Amino acid sequence: MAAVPNGELGFEGFIRISSDRLLRLAFLVTGNWDDARDAVQDALEGVLPRWSRLADSDKRDAYVRRCVVNACLATIRRRGRSRPVAEPQLLPQAKVQADPAWAIVNADEAWRLCASLPAPQRAAVVLRFYQDLSFAEVGAALGCPEATARSHVHRALATLRVRLEEGQSDG
Repeated sequence: MAAVPNGELGFEGFIRISSDRLLRLAFLVTGNWDDARDAVQDALEGVLPRWSRLADSDKRDAYVRRCVVNACLATIRRRGRSRPVAEPQLLPQAKVQADPAWAIVNADEAWRLCASLPAPQRAAVVLRFYQDLSFAEVGAALGCPEATARSHVHRALATLRVRLEEGQSDG
C-alpha cells in the first residue's frame, strides 16, 4: 500500500485515496466483490474511532491493512466453508500461446485455485505476492508470528503446485 503522508489527510481523504487499494486487497482475500465491500466497510468502521491516534502514526497503513484482512477472514468464517468453488477448466497443453487471451485464462485459473485455499493461506499468499509484503509484514497483517506466515505461504504453494500438476496430468 503506497503510503499517504501522515497527518495531511483526514479520515475521509484517507478513504478517498486508499479505498480502491483496500477493496482490491479484500477481493483477493475473499474472492467475492460483495464480501470484499462488506469487509472493507467493517474494517473502516473499526478504524474510525481510532483515527485520531492513527492519523499521524507511521504504522497507520499496516494497521488498516491488518484490519481489512481480519475483516475478510471474519467474513469468510461467517459465510462458512460451503461456498462452492468452480471446477477449474483444463488449460491447453501448448507450451507457448501467441494469443494474449491465454494470459487472462491462466490468471483466472490461478485465482480459482487460490480461492480453494483455506482463508489464512489465501490471505498470506495475497499479502506476500500481490501486496509484495515481507513474511514479517504478512505475519503482522495476519496477527501471527513470522514463522506461521511462512508456513501458511509454504503450505499454500505446495497445495497449489499439487493441484496444478493434477490438472496438467488430466489433459
